[in-house]
Amino acid sequence: MMDFQVVVLAGGFSKTLVPLVSKEVPKALLPVANRPVISYVLELLEQNNIKNAIVVVEGESAALLISSWISNNFVDRLQVELLPMVDKNAGAVMLWVISVPEDVGTAGAIRAIDHRLTATDILVVSGDLVSEIPPGAVAATHRRHDAVVTAMLCPVPVSGLSDSGSSGAKDKSKKTSRYNIVSLDPTKQFLLHIAAGAEVDKDIRAQKSILRAVGMMEIRSDLMDAHMYAFKRSVLQDVLNQKETFQSLRRDVLPYLVRSQLRSEILSNGVQSDENSNGQNAPQNSKILLSQLLANSSTPNFHEIYALGLAGYASPMRKTHKCCVYIANKSKYCARVNSIQAFSDINRDVVGDASHLSSYTFSAHNNIIHPSAVLGSKTTVGPQCMLDEGSQMGDKCSVKKSVIGRHCRIGSNVKIVNSVVMNHVSIADGCSIQGSIICSNVQLQERAVLKDCQVGAGFVVTSGSEYKGEALAKKEKL
Repeated sequence: MMDFQVVVLAGGFSKTLVPLVSKEVPKALLPVANRPVISYVLELLEQNNIKNAIVVVEGESAALLISSWISNNFVDRLQVELLPMVDKNAGAVMLWVISVPEDVGTAGAIRAIDHRLTATDILVVSGDLVSEIPPGAVAATHRRHDAVVTAMLCPVPVSGLSDSGSSGAKDKSKKTSRYNIVSLDPTKQFLLHIAAGAEVDKDIRAQKSILRAVGMMEIRSDLMDAHMYAFKRSVLQDVLNQKETFQSLRRDVLPYLVRSQLRSEILSNGVQSDENSNGQNAPQNSKILLSQLLANSSTPNFHEIYALGLAGYASPMRKTHKCCVYIANKSKYCARVNSIQAFSDINRDVVGDASHLSSYTFSAHNNIIHPSAVLGSKTTVGPQCMLDEGSQMGDKCSVKKSVIGRHCRIGSNVKIVNSVVMNHVSIADGCSIQGSIICSNVQLQERAVLKDCQVGAGFVVTSGSEYKGEALAKKEKL
């Protein structure tokens, strides 16, 4: 990883996560177990000894908020600059936070920092990724195959497709077809086809040349694109420069590279001279190379077949670029905060089955209750729950599989189940909250009932009101 350049795409004020995001809380600062989601990516990089990274944020105000949070919370761990500067302390961890225009998309964000990219290979990581999979595993696969792109694929989380909608009716990313369809070669190393479920009607179309070459294709819909990609920098820059309309790495750049695997015009330096050579010694060279390949592998993969020009599939010694995958082990946690449902699921996971990612110490009751938190008489906080610093609960309350933030004031006879309650929330007596997300500084008056709701920052839920599957927020423009 030392000679990879790392880019963290932190996004901005994501419209798909309204009302959870606000002017004060961009997507990267949304709390997962009361820690901003971007902290999980930064810690993953730090643990893997990655010394330099660029954090790209959409919008100047979001960039200022994120840069300030990183500076305050990673002091002595990361050296943060809002704009790129020379690293005066060689060997220190250097982090650049760069703002790009809003709504440019992931491809547009990379295009905007094109002049900052100088390494041979680039590792692009989504800032909403919560994972324990070392980036070095993706980098090693990329280098081993000399690929132009290597995508990390993970098993779809047990709690559901991360792109699927919430049971709350207001999740804007609710789509029955928001999953990935990928096609792999029999060795499960090469990516032959990729599409989002929304892009597929009844048929999956694949190039006949690839089908002939590979012989057999495995089509799967149980893998999630984790948005961790290793790219060959020169190829990525060429594609972004030539395809100015490309906005998304996942929807535009990756499928384009996969579709064009057998087209020589996209290849790196040196290919043209090979293709224009007279090919006088090509047949004999092919035999020599094939014998070498077969000494190391029982069957050459389709890229090797094409490179050697065997079986009439391609001209002798024709080159092809490679699109590879790294498929994470299903025992390793990997999920993205890219929808409201995913936000809820990941919060529960990180204080539940994936508690090792949280960096917290759990009690004998398998929960986290800060020493400064106060519990009333006959109040219970169940397993896989979190009650953070300075929060107070009245008598006869019940908390199950929920995360409660800092300095919350919770009255008596309150029930909180499968929910996330952020900081400085006031919940009056007799309230019931189930399957909901309550943002910071919200007030719930007496006997309010919420089920499968999202309540934006600073909203007041009036006494005795009942809501189901609603998104409640103050009127404001991001």
